[in-house]
Amino acid sequence: TRALEDRPDLVVLDLGLPDLDGCEVLRMLRAVSAVPVIVATARDDEPEIVRALDAGADDYVVKPFSAAHLDARIRAVLRRSRDDDAEPAPVRVGGLLIEPAGRETFLDGVRLDLTPKEFDLLHYLAVRPGQVVSKRELLTEVWRMAYGGADKTVDVHLSWLRRKLGESAQAPR
Repeated sequence: TRALEDRPDLVVLDLGLPDLDGCEVLRMLRAVSAVPVIVATARDDEPEIVRALDAGADDYVVKPFSAAHLDARIRAVLRRSRDDDAEPAPVRVGGLLIEPAGRETFLDGVRLDLTPKEFDLLHYLAVRPGQVVSKRELLTEVWRMAYGGADKTVDVHLSWLRRKLGESAQAPR
């Protein structure tokens, strides 16, 4: 949960955890986050390396290693992830303009005052026009709650968002 709450730039994960299988932790993390992960472990057998990379690791380093070695791998992974994170393009849907870089939203040229979660929800839906998006998907992708959460949370936020967009049952947009 710390990786979700703190939103780190990168995670260094040791597979030798006392209570859980490290690859299972990696799979759980991948279910809710795209944060780059470097596996740092004493396990050097090829099947284990392949398993970790297939589970979503971005890199794998075998102990013992120097701090300089790990630091170089961290820089390389962050460099690759930043290249993938080019500034997101504005999204237009009808009279709606979403500017992800500045986290601003305009409806017919008028700036909307959205909460961070409302912005995330609207942006997530706007880049998927015509797609059916389930509440479970919204809880996982927008709220980062892969293992539960209240469906009513989605309902309430959608209601607030619809109101701010000027939509009602009598006048849907």
